[in-house]
Amino acid sequence: MAKCKLSGKKPQYGNSVPWSKKKSRRTWQPNVQKYTLYVAELGRSITLRASTKAMKSIDKMGLVAYLRKNNLRLEDVS
Repeated sequence: MAKCKLSGKKPQYGNSVPWSKKKSRRTWQPNVQKYTLYVAELGRSITLRASTKAMKSIDKMGLVAYLRKNNLRLEDVS
């Protein structure tokens, strides 16, 4: 089960509906990747399992600002 530690994205569940309308259960997995980034406050690199949306936001605003915006601490995600 893939889950992003930063954004909290987790699998979604629903039905796969073909042309015959016979429904069967399925899951949609979030796009979670292994992400290594340097944290200046710690003076070292950390590896996270982050969704691609979270990775894009961190690239844009920085890790500390992203954590502050989402009310997270560095200890919560590392």
